[in-house]
Amino acid sequence: MRNGVLAMTRDQTLALINDEAYRIFGVTPKRTDLGRPVAEVLRDHPEVVRVLNGVFDLHLLPNRVELRLRPSGKVIGYTLALVRDDSGRVVGAAMFFKDLTRVEQLEERERLRDRLAAVGEMAAAIAHEVKNPLAGIEVMAGVLRRQMDDASEAHTVLGDIITEAKMANAIVQEVLEFVRPIRLQVDRTTIGAAVDAAVTFAENKSRRGEVAVEVSVPPNLPDLHADYYQLTQLFTNLLTNAFEALGGQGRVRIAARAVHLDHGAPDAAPREAVVVEIADDGPGMSAELIDRVFNPFFTTKPQGSGLGLAIVRKIVDAHDGRIDLESAPGRGTTVRVTLPVTGDDHDVHQ
Repeated sequence: MRNGVLAMTRDQTLALINDEAYRIFGVTPKRTDLGRPVAEVLRDHPEVVRVLNGVFDLHLLPNRVELRLRPSGKVIGYTLALVRDDSGRVVGAAMFFKDLTRVEQLEERERLRDRLAAVGEMAAAIAHEVKNPLAGIEVMAGVLRRQMDDASEAHTVLGDIITEAKMANAIVQEVLEFVRPIRLQVDRTTIGAAVDAAVTFAENKSRRGEVAVEVSVPPNLPDLHADYYQLTQLFTNLLTNAFEALGGQGRVRIAARAVHLDHGAPDAAPREAVVVEIADDGPGMSAELIDRVFNPFFTTKPQGSGLGLAIVRKIVDAHDGRIDLESAPGRGTTVRVTLPVTGDDHDVHQ
């Protein structure tokens, strides 16, 4: 059975729970669970406990409702039902649910693709129109600067104009890269090689300062069927963000491990995957920022384009992977990238 089943008595003690429910909730089964309060057994899932606590006060029970579990991020679809005795008296309640995480990810990916397609067409047109005038401004400012005395104030101002034009052009180029469809050049890829290259590239893009970087990537990890250059860009963007958040002081730890993914599909064998975690001990982020950091054009940096993490997510989706972020103010940030050894579709994504 691939559906989770949970039943409780009127006094909210656990009467029944199956193995699939334990798996979805991530709870270790104990022989003493039956007869214990549901709130104790599911203490890590207060959102589920709240739903169950209110079941006896509802006139219309929810049917096929979705709920996101914290902190795992799993999505379940559930239905509630009352349990009655032979006389029709309500003696308990049952919850029937299914892990919809994989379905939710695919649906969100399709919604993101639709939004990006619309935004991409508009952004590409604007970027092309802006790119040519920027190039003209940079060239003309350069010509004027060469005609000025090196010590003049105008010479300095023209230098600033050229610098700003270059920065604006870099943002335009990043927009074009973002809206352009990703066409994966798939090959056998060693995750350690991509991580090592990313550390070097990130140091060139952002000031590392005194930040200590610890890399723990076992050499016996399975090779991925992936695009080496896209993965390198993915990890480069994440490391660049970490360096900028640390401001030249602190520690970044990169760790990788092999896992098996169980999406809950009937008769589906677990998929082999590699998880890469990039954790820093920086200032961290609020829950509000966490919900927005992967949105295109959202940034907290004065001169940022807001596309670095959006591109990261796009590359992860193209590899049929998953990205999760954990952070809190004053507690640093951990980004977890899960990449299947073999994706579902390797031709053209996004």
